[in-house]
Amino acid sequence: MPVSLPPALERSLGLLRCPTCRTRRLHADRGTLRCPVGHTFDIARHGYAGLLTGTRPTSGDDPAMIQARGRFLSTGAYAPVREVVARLASDAVSERATIVDVGCGTGYYLGGVLDLLPGSRGVGLDTSVGALRSAARAHDRAAAVAWDVFRPFPLADGAADVVLNVFAPRNPAEFHRVLRPTGRLIVVRPTGRHLGELRGLLPAMVTIDPAKEQRLHRALAPFFETAVTEHVEYSVTLTRLDAVDLVAMTPSARHLSRADLDDDGLLPDQVTVSVLATAYRPR
Repeated sequence: MPVSLPPALERSLGLLRCPTCRTRRLHADRGTLRCPVGHTFDIARHGYAGLLTGTRPTSGDDPAMIQARGRFLSTGAYAPVREVVARLASDAVSERATIVDVGCGTGYYLGGVLDLLPGSRGVGLDTSVGALRSAARAHDRAAAVAWDVFRPFPLADGAADVVLNVFAPRNPAEFHRVLRPTGRLIVVRPTGRHLGELRGLLPAMVTIDPAKEQRLHRALAPFFETAVTEHVEYSVTLTRLDAVDLVAMTPSARHLSRADLDDDGLLPDQVTVSVLATAYRPR
């Protein structure tokens, strides 16, 4: 039985372009998306559009990471970060904006922006099937699309008023292409103090390269200029289960054994959240 077109995906259909043809629009056809030439893409029963062609990247978050992230984010520990992202977006655009979240994960941050902009619509891009299943139901105005951030996005030129990039890989040229000239790119990334207590106790955790900030600015400078930057830093008290989920939802989980996480002495009961959130204007 064909999958029905989710309302959020229908609302955003005009933004999408065939990933094979690159310029042709997609239309719904009996549970699929199809371009005029005949390239066809499935709509998963979980509600996301499967536009990703060829070999799927292996770096997407696995189901265990997505489940851990969902549990941890539901505690509200990252709510101040979500609020700053939503405010930076709402300060820059009207309520009837189009928001594209690249590397959207579970759709947590996209949902926060859509909540603050009642007339807006959103599209989240991610490679992880587990993330897309969550993102497709994160908000009634958020569509979810399977896509690889490092490939040209299956979106029209100038489709977005805001592009979100929260703790995710970046593609500056594509960010610039899909943003309107008056739009904003919002990038959130960790500072060297972020989760320092965890990294101090778990040497196997991925470290934050001190040169990462300079590399970010070099990559974005040809396409964007800084409009405003906010430093968000606060402490979060953790239960042991929260701490386990916090580690398990990050790439560091791939470098740690279950024994590491089961050792009570290696998990702190408080961590520092420290991130930079920058809104950029297209050049």
